Amino acid sequence: MDIEPQPDYPFDGFQADALDFARRHGHEFDAIHASPPCQSSTALTKGTNAKRNAALGRRHPQLIPETRAVLEAIGRPFVIENVQGAPIRRDLRLCGEMFGLRVLRHRVFELGGWSVAQPVHLKHRGRVSGCRHGEWFTGPYVAVYGEGGGKGSVPEWQDAMGIDWTANRRSLAEAIPPAYTQWIGAALLAHLAGGQEVAA
Repeated sequence: MDIEPQPDYPFDGFQADALDFARRHGHEFDAIHASPPCQSSTALTKGTNAKRNAALGRRHPQLIPETRAVLEAIGRPFVIENVQGAPIRRDLRLCGEMFGLRVLRHRVFELGGWSVAQPVHLKHRGRVSGCRHGEWFTGPYVAVYGEGGGKGSVPEWQDAMGIDWTANRRSLAEAIPPAYTQWIGAALLAHLAGGQEVAA
């Protein structure tokens, strides 16, 4: 579900305000996975782009506290996903290296009403390829954000993320690797089926 149209998304979905929908229909589901907008918490927004955003009058809403309140009121097991700087409990942290991906894309997850063991955070095999502060680096990972600095082509982004249903650069930059959601989904299904844990 998204407030904006997502024509490339390969599964059935709704275009609606997710919080309004959850308030009205959340009790109809066994569990809920929420990914509130991350822009207010990203390192780029707080650092590199802070002056530019201020000059342009850009403000990004912080919807995590409201999302948590809605999900807690529903009373079903839930997941809140966001970036590392977000104001959520870090019950789980996933990295692309855990799934053999060519993107690091660290994400944190708050788990409400259930838990799963944290998988081992594997050592990174090198650097992210591209230009950083005027210096060029070569490495096994692709930076899936932005335009310049050797960030990679759309096919490289698709391969790095494990996403083949969109070639939209913005959609790819805002996505999380499906491997994360698949792993969490399996763990959540096991919990709902009787509390078994998924192997890390």
